Amino acid sequence: SSEVYLLGGVVTSYKDGEGNEYIAVRPDAKMDGSKPISGGLSHCWPQFGPGEIQQHGFARNVNWTVKSMTDTTVELELAPSDYTKEMWDKEFLCTFSVDLADDQLNTKMFVENKGEESFDFQAALHSYFTVSSMDNLEIAGSFEGKEFLNKMVGEGEMQTEDRSVITIGEEYDRVYKGVNDPVLNDKGTGKALSVLNTAGWEDTVLWNPFGDEGMGYNNFVCVESVKFDPVTLEGGSSWTGDMALKAGDL
Repeated sequence: SSEVYLLGGVVTSYKDGEGNEYIAVRPDAKMDGSKPISGGLSHCWPQFGPGEIQQHGFARNVNWTVKSMTDTTVELELAPSDYTKEMWDKEFLCTFSVDLADDQLNTKMFVENKGEESFDFQAALHSYFTVSSMDNLEIAGSFEGKEFLNKMVGEGEMQTEDRSVITIGEEYDRVYKGVNDPVLNDKGTGKALSVLNTAGWEDTVLWNPFGDEGMGYNNFVCVESVKFDPVTLEGGSSWTGDMALKAGDL
């Protein structure tokens, strides 16, 4: 099963056939629309992090509209409004599709330039995943030898990862360029969750506010699907980000 909120177009739940929940929502999250939902597969668009407009852009704190819906699929749409035009006056159309398949959850972010002038954007799914505890978590993938931006050092420092499997024992905010095949292995649940980035999403961000009890740091990790380098979208063209979640046993 899966749940999707129109506020931010955010997927807040994905349970497998056995009822295991894989998507986390922080205990301090506000679900009343007063602020973006802290959890789920949260959209960062058209900006990731700080920049010319508000942190992580506006897609996560506006209501998306339902374009189509079935028992197992939903297609949401985000078009320019007076609110977005004040910040970012571009002729865009975003469509986010969620498809609950038998053995995985499929998502597609589709960005169109409906105008004649090109625009640049960044994109991310700021994905929160459940963890039985940080001690039980290992994140596998093609991390070894990759450069990453460690945002916890000074103003941010480029470092090289020497591990093939990531464990987290301190506060993390790291951008791994060119890594898009993470697998979350949880010894506490005996489950593995593969994040299948098959188009568009080229990078992975790992974030955890280690030690912050109010955020519930010990029961979630953000393993984000990211297009960190800006995309230049010419008039009339489009960009697609495909990400699926596939759960299995360790």
